[in-house]
Amino acid sequence: MDPERLLDGLDPAQRRAVTATTHPLAILAGAGSGKTRVLTRRIAYRCATGDADARHVLAVTFTRKAANELDGRLRSFGLRDLPAAGTFHALAYAQLRTAWAGDGRGPPTLLDRKGRVLARILGNTKRVRPADLATEIEWSKARLVTPDGYVDAVHRAGRLTGFDPEKMADWFRRYEDEKRKRGLIDFDDLLARCAELIEQDPSFAAAQRWRFRHLFVDEYQDVNPLQERLLRAWLGDRKDLCVVGDENQAIYGWNGADAGYLNSFTRHHPGADVVELRDSYRSTPQILAVAASVLAGGRTVAQPLTAHRGDGALPAVVGYESDGDEANGIARAVREHHGPGRPWSSQAVLLRTNAQGAVIEAAFRRAAIPYRVRGAHRFLDDPEVRELLRRFDRLAEPLSTTLADLDAQVGRQRAELLGMGGDRYRELDDGDDDRAPDPQDRELPDTAAGRRLASFEQIVRLGQEMLVLDPGARTDALPGWLRTVLLDDGPDAADAVTIASFHSAKGLEWDVVHLAGVEKGYVPISHARTPDARLEEERLFYVAVTRASNVLRCSWAKTRTFGSDPVDRSPSPYLGWVRGIVTELARSGAATPAHDDGIGRSRVALGSAPELAPAAVIDPLLLTSAVAAGLRAWRAEQARKARVRPTVVLSDRALDAISRDRPQTAAELAALPGLGPAARERHGARLLAIVADHTEAACGSS
Repeated sequence: MDPERLLDGLDPAQRRAVTATTHPLAILAGAGSGKTRVLTRRIAYRCATGDADARHVLAVTFTRKAANELDGRLRSFGLRDLPAAGTFHALAYAQLRTAWAGDGRGPPTLLDRKGRVLARILGNTKRVRPADLATEIEWSKARLVTPDGYVDAVHRAGRLTGFDPEKMADWFRRYEDEKRKRGLIDFDDLLARCAELIEQDPSFAAAQRWRFRHLFVDEYQDVNPLQERLLRAWLGDRKDLCVVGDENQAIYGWNGADAGYLNSFTRHHPGADVVELRDSYRSTPQILAVAASVLAGGRTVAQPLTAHRGDGALPAVVGYESDGDEANGIARAVREHHGPGRPWSSQAVLLRTNAQGAVIEAAFRRAAIPYRVRGAHRFLDDPEVRELLRRFDRLAEPLSTTLADLDAQVGRQRAELLGMGGDRYRELDDGDDDRAPDPQDRELPDTAAGRRLASFEQIVRLGQEMLVLDPGARTDALPGWLRTVLLDDGPDAADAVTIASFHSAKGLEWDVVHLAGVEKGYVPISHARTPDARLEEERLFYVAVTRASNVLRCSWAKTRTFGSDPVDRSPSPYLGWVRGIVTELARSGAATPAHDDGIGRSRVALGSAPELAPAAVIDPLLLTSAVAAGLRAWRAEQARKARVRPTVVLSDRALDAISRDRPQTAAELAALPGLGPAARERHGARLLAIVADHTEAACGSS
């Protein structure tokens, strides 16, 4: 592998980040600046130049998906040996298993859900949920806080818990006692025990540090004190550390993360070098301008990210009478943005809380729009997977042999399935069908078999990942390891719109992003009361905005139903910032017109928020919908008279193009797709008249 080829296409800052010889090194990578590209190329470049040995590289990520992406990119470079990559939890578990096996001990039982133990501790207490206690325990352990130190830590952090800290400390203490009695450990214990073992056992520390000599950490702004402790244990007194992160995307302080490790990297690591990437290649200048305004609290940022994309559509702000109207409007907008070259999966609806998604899901089901809810699918909860892992747990055979047998079995069954004359398995595997799924598919045996095989293939692939970290692993180790690597999502669904929370969208990107429910109480969230919490909410909204590449659409509802009661709502103050920068962009003319869809009778004039009142961004959305409605009505009448299908009169492609571009002359009409000479000759004048009528009506009502 030629090292110089790894530098092709890099800008000067990226090239410096890849080739820098100083250790430790921090790479500050803004949204869309090529973070993963730089990280993987730095690893490959160091290996190709002989500055690092791939067999001794450890790349630490926060999600399995990120680890898989990193591994895939490194494979594409053709490295002779592949570095080890994984999450903190998966790596710690693999190393602990090695230590336990060396002592002749089996691994302790891994508690994957704290609620089972906490519910017993709470007893008949109704005012506190097990999930609330679990959150506090995880925050405490992330911050290296013991039950005895919990009360003081809560007061020092200004943390609002909703219950008596003294009582919480008691519950925390009883939880730890219960685990010890039952021989259980939780995910946080994995990190603590691994760090303790390295700190206290010189031989174990030497073995781990010999194997992993070159450390790379992704998303370093999300590291908490417990993870930093483990990282320091792995590093020892060496300096070969490279971290990548962005302080503007630090959104996990509520859960114990400390961006100070990134922001003060040179203080924590004297002599370290810092490289900053400020060129963004993902989003249009218009979206980056909105993002910068959010970070500055509505003010102009002195040094925003530099956009390397051409001008795009102005971001849109849309208000609706109710949450139901908003959901229907989003569904229409999603369908309008779907088309050739833009599959369903290129769009996402992002929400501040998961609870806001139910009304969106209902609207998508009514509109036959395929969707997936990120984080809702628990891969290990699938019945087929549970049964398979139960069998693995009962075995004590080499994992490599068992996986090879399972892989062969899956291969045979896949061949039989494909030989039955149907391609349903291939469709499930490739995910390239952009139609709404047929409910009857759930009844077909070959579809069920395809899903089962896809699950087993996932088990094989994940098991092979474990063997990279622990070549001698046996089958009974796989179930516990899987629970550590599948803390995030399971396998992606086929082509579908993603519905996700702001938090779970981090690290992802889509061509079109719809930010829904952007209202006071949600954005910022009502319980963010301290200055630090408010700043984190601004960064969270910034993360949501920068997930969009080309189209950004923000919406809110005047009323929202909680239970059976409608509650009055108002737009988030952040929308005032968005509207302000969009107005500036519109005046400068540095954007193409925004095309979107709304529901005219359901949309509210943003009079309740004077700063949002100008409708320059919203009018094109309503006009597109109005023209489309007029064209459909005319087309239906013509089809009825001629006794033909409506699409014979005017194709859907032509109708969409006319609605979107709203031609004013015959020449502009002729430039649109899907409208042949004969159709223009027969209907051209009427089509232009429909566009003109609706345009005039919209101008008169504005």
